[in-house]
Amino acid sequence: MPLLKYALFFTILVGLAVPACRNKNNRSDEQASELLRSPGYKNINDSIQQFPEDASLYLRRAIRLTQENAHEQAIADFQKAWSLQPSLENALPFAANLEILGKHQERLSLLESVNQHYPGNTQVNRLLADTYANLGMPARALQIYNNMITADSLDPETQYEKALLLEQLKDTAQAIAALQKAYATQGVDTYGLELAHLYAEQKNPRALEICNFIIKRDSARILIDPFFIKGIYYANIKQYQKAISEFDSCILRDWKTTDAYLEKGRAYFHMGNFTSAMQTFNMAITVTNTDPDAYFWLGRSYEALHRKKEAISNYVKAISLDKSFIEARQRLEKLDTGFARHGH
Repeated sequence: MPLLKYALFFTILVGLAVPACRNKNNRSDEQASELLRSPGYKNINDSIQQFPEDASLYLRRAIRLTQENAHEQAIADFQKAWSLQPSLENALPFAANLEILGKHQERLSLLESVNQHYPGNTQVNRLLADTYANLGMPARALQIYNNMITADSLDPETQYEKALLLEQLKDTAQAIAALQKAYATQGVDTYGLELAHLYAEQKNPRALEICNFIIKRDSARILIDPFFIKGIYYANIKQYQKAISEFDSCILRDWKTTDAYLEKGRAYFHMGNFTSAMQTFNMAITVTNTDPDAYFWLGRSYEALHRKKEAISNYVKAISLDKSFIEARQRLEKLDTGFARHGH
């Protein structure tokens, strides 16, 4: 299978498997073993018995098990396929399987081994860098990205991934520099919007230039992010009415855009229009009733109107959805000293 085609297949496999992994009804080992003994697996099982050294058969069964949510059961087959034939075709879905199961150290060991077999392979390097970053080793991840960029200075994807890591490390200046290079090399919307977002947070009007350019090219009129980023920019420079207009443009294109309601409500709040703020936060809750920020800001609005009981109720709801919501807890304890005294 050509590498480019296989990379697409690998991405699809992860996309299908991750939601399945999160299902609370994940199969137990016993259920997975029962699945493997089911009639649907008879042909592949018989083939493996007949050709026990054929790596492709183990890979085929492993992928099928993964697609059926039997991730733990698939590990042995992925491992067998890799041991019989240490190829990218066998390694990449194995790495995806380990990521799905949260086996990050095992994934790192596998990818380091793959890297020895395929030194300099771009896809392997990216996966390895991502794994280092997830395991709290950002310096090693940055080293990989920098080595890749040294080898190919016109590689926009690596510049983009490096920028995302730098954002996580709060190195905004270097993240912007990397995104500028990525966007200058290949003017795709993904790079441009990420750059515009950082500009907006820096109150840099270049955010508007990029967003307006992308909006102009959006002939299908389906993009939401450019309007949202413009709204963030205007909110950051305290031009709240303009911000509200941009957030309304997001909502007009997709009324389920929770973040647009939240930011629009915050704009009303900062304008002192607490009634409109409450209406907007209630819309956010209508769209997504499990977002703690919506309840927190609804509580802030009630508090600003001296409606203590309603404020307390919403702070409690925010904390119930996010136990680590410190600001909500602090405001609640200020309004209800009994809450803190009883050790909630």
